[in-house]
Formats: sequence, C-alpha cells, structure tokens
Amino acid sequence: MRRKGFTLVEIMIVVAIIALLAAIAIPNLLRARVTAQEAAAISALHTIHNAEIQYRVTNPAYVSLGSLGSATPPYIDAALASGTKQGYRFTTHIVNTNNFCACAVHQANQGYSYYIDETGIICRSSAPGWSCPGFSFNGVCTDNWAEIN
Repeated sequence: MRRKGFTLVEIMIVVAIIALLAAIAIPNLLRARVTAQEAAAISALHTIHNAEIQYRVTNPAYVSLGSLGSATPPYIDAALASGTKQGYRFTTHIVNTNNFCACAVHQANQGYSYYIDETGIICRSSAPGWSCPGFSFNGVCTDNWAEIN
C-alpha cells in the first residue's frame, strides 16, 4: 500500500533551498534599501540648497529647515522641514548671513553622511555612520570627506 504525500527528507530539502535563497537575497535587498536612502538624502540636500538660495534672494539671511517649511509659500515640504526623511536626519547650520551648511546623517548609522554648503558642492563621509564635520567650507570638502557629483 503506497501513501501519497512528501517524505520528511523531501520537505527538509525544500526548506534548505528556500533558506539558501533567502540568505542570498536578503543582504542584497538591505543594501539596495540603504543605497536608495542615500540617493534620496542627496536629492533632499539639493532641495534644501535650492530652497535656501531662493529664500536668501528675498530675505537678509539663511534660515533653519523649520523656517523654510513654515514660510508662505513653503520652500520645502513638511516632512523635510521636520528634519527626518527617508531614514536620514537633516539639519541646517547657519554660519553667518552669507554661509550655511545642510547635513544628512543616516538615522541607523548604516549609510554615509552628506553635507552641502551654499556653493552647492555635496561632500560624503569616507565611512558610514559619521556625524557632520565642523563647518568651514567655502566649496571645499573637509578632511575625510569626498566631493561627489
């Protein structure tokens, strides 16, 4: 008499194959997510830079993210004005009336950190998880930070 169904060995082989595929796929998916967050952070820094420049055209100084978001009309969206978006924490540092810096730091310290100044040059940390550097830029990336295009 023959029974229908799968043996324990067959089921274990299928489970092992699924586990192997998951072990290959999951790290790639996580890496892709971090890369997408980094691209979104760079885009948001460009948005902040453009908003600061536009604001400065009609006002005497650069302002914080909150001020850019609460202006009428707002220069940036509410999510970016809150300081967090796409897994990154954004801050602006007003050096003086003619200089500012915007910084993006990954909230889980998995991605690279980025900053942009009034010249529009974006600099990236040389390793993931760094906080923003001291601010004396004038279009030149500080030590251990690299310019990106």
